[in-house]
Amino acid sequence: MRPESRNRRPLRVALWTIASMLLAAASAGCAQLAAADSNALWKIVDGQCVMSMRSAGNPGFCTRVDLAGHYAILKDINGSSQYLLIPTERVPGIESPSLLDRDAPGYWSDAWDSRTYVEKAVKRPLGDDQMGVEINSAYRRSQSQLHIHIDCMRADVIDALARHRENIPGKWHWDTLDGNRYRVMRVTALTQGDDPFRIVARDRAASDAMASQTVLVTGAGPSAARDGWLIVNSGLDLDEGSGSAEPLLDHTCKIARQP
Repeated sequence: MRPESRNRRPLRVALWTIASMLLAAASAGCAQLAAADSNALWKIVDGQCVMSMRSAGNPGFCTRVDLAGHYAILKDINGSSQYLLIPTERVPGIESPSLLDRDAPGYWSDAWDSRTYVEKAVKRPLGDDQMGVEINSAYRRSQSQLHIHIDCMRADVIDALARHRENIPGKWHWDTLDGNRYRVMRVTALTQGDDPFRIVARDRAASDAMASQTVLVTGAGPSAARDGWLIVNSGLDLDEGSGSAEPLLDHTCKIARQP
């Protein structure tokens, strides 16, 4: 074996080890690694996926990189069906003012469209009210790069939210879900004026108010195109909000195993 051949394999092994550690840190379930490096997600997307897309035309460790849409989709190692939408630009989180710019990317609609990866993972179609996309508050996350969770909804939460299916669009209604207070609004779109970031920010005028907010979006019924969507929101405040709606998701996707 030539000397240069002997050197290549250790280098490949080292690169794979580093990449595997970063992928592990991407999951909220691997708290120790994520806590050790709050920039793990950004390093994966910017340092590996975007670079691979630009140089080789493939998304690397990511499932998809959409340079025009300014986002990447990454499989989370926590759960069999959970994916993450992550901006390809530096965006710390829900508190970032750029999310409210008129020309801000439509991360919510892109995350919603990416629910098809969850269906592929569970190998069956799901109703839109069985799917959820969610972002945690700045105080309930381990990573310093915005990421929207994409996964199945808990069956009991689906049942609880069904009472909001016929709500008049554009009005908040308070509810208790999983022991925490949330407000729920039905909308008929996820873009422009109905973008969930903008809707939540309308009555959160203080400059630091958005940092405490958590937002989840799910179908108001089996077909969001027909039934609309539900925006579920709470914050770390006197309304007994949790700051995280992620517990309303089911990273084991039990509904996919139901008849």
